[in-house]
Amino acid sequence: MAKRKLQRFAENETFNHFFQPGWEELFSGFSLRGKWNADFFNNNNPVIIEMGCGKGEYTVDLSDKYPERNFIGIDKKGARMWRGAKTSSDENRPNVAFVRIRAENIGKVFGTAEVDEIWITFPEPQPNSPRHSKRFTSPEFIARYRQVLKQGGIIHLKTDNDMFYNYTLEVIKESNHHLLYENSDLYANPADPEVKDVIDVQTHYEKIWLEQGLTIKYLRFMLSEV
Repeated sequence: MAKRKLQRFAENETFNHFFQPGWEELFSGFSLRGKWNADFFNNNNPVIIEMGCGKGEYTVDLSDKYPERNFIGIDKKGARMWRGAKTSSDENRPNVAFVRIRAENIGKVFGTAEVDEIWITFPEPQPNSPRHSKRFTSPEFIARYRQVLKQGGIIHLKTDNDMFYNYTLEVIKESNHHLLYENSDLYANPADPEVKDVIDVQTHYEKIWLEQGLTIKYLRFMLSEV
């Protein structure tokens, strides 16, 4: 296992769409911050990021479904991200990138209003009270999203966890964010046009949860105006 991880780490270094900025680079100024469209994607298409992308299959599948958009997977675990980076490299996907950083540092990788949408797919629920701020929909993380998200930008959440889903709804309500859609059983009515695009793409873990009979929840919202 350790040898395979090292092999994946080494291969990640060879991908021109896989970035691993260190602390010095993050704090001195990441070269693509505010310049993803101009200097990497070479287009003006919308930029969508996936927080905690894991194996990156959701990012890659979205890039296939929406070639007119740019997708960037964010995670801290390079061995997991290797799968998505490898697939997108082998398939020559021009609208995919991966950045290996801690999620707290997204403001150092993206400029003000550079991101059009954020996907949060099956995040760690962080059930213990002292770790509330680590939840990807906590007020602390919402403040980070506000730094990089365009006005009117959309945040999507998919989760199998009731606590996390209800917690997010409460955060949205308390902060006067704009809830656009909520569904506590995403697959109950797959013909619903509101969910069709959402269920067409599944993460690795989503498939596992569905096989186990778990209920998948989904919501999307926009941030309140400052």
